[in-house]
Amino acid sequence: MGRTSDAREKILSAAQSLIELRGYSALGVAEICKTAGVPKGSFYYFFESKEALALAVVDEHWAEQRRTWTAALTGDAEPLRRLRQLFEETEAGQRAGQQGCGTVAGCLFGNLTLELSNQTEAVRVRLQEIFEAQVEMVESVVAEVLGRGEITVTDTGAAARAVVAQLEGQVMFAKLYNDTDRLGPLWQNCLALLGAAREPRVSPAGAGV
Repeated sequence: MGRTSDAREKILSAAQSLIELRGYSALGVAEICKTAGVPKGSFYYFFESKEALALAVVDEHWAEQRRTWTAALTGDAEPLRRLRQLFEETEAGQRAGQQGCGTVAGCLFGNLTLELSNQTEAVRVRLQEIFEAQVEMVESVVAEVLGRGEITVTDTGAAARAVVAQLEGQVMFAKLYNDTDRLGPLWQNCLALLGAAREPRVSPAGAGV
């Protein structure tokens, strides 16, 4: 059982890395299995198709990302500071990826949305669900900030959607130009979108992701 589970994880890890570097459509099962170091037959033991693999990669990545977003957006820090942590975590992740492979990987979900949303309905629906979940997580924090009178927006749902879209768009530009400095304006742009009255204070307890 342990060996089969290990083979599945190797396939998922290899597929995610290759998708981030080259996209989904250009990949073949043989290349994925070669990169994973497992026999080609192992692929069809775990996945009935490439679409099934794509869905598994998306779910695996979201499970990890959701933990990161939850850690950033919850806690005792001021809500604006928690929201800023999400942006800092995103920028740090893209910088780490660039240092590791020489290119900015961008957002796996954004990359697959651009590539597959008109090709496979199952993947499109799953990505839509994930982006909606992201908006809900951000909206809960935006509502807190609004309750404190620190922003001027009144429609928290629309504001949260704009924040997530801005985050996704800046990450896409960072990938396009292979330049993580494109992520630098993220936080100031977010404050402008929300109509923030002030820059949140940074305290040692709330600092840093």
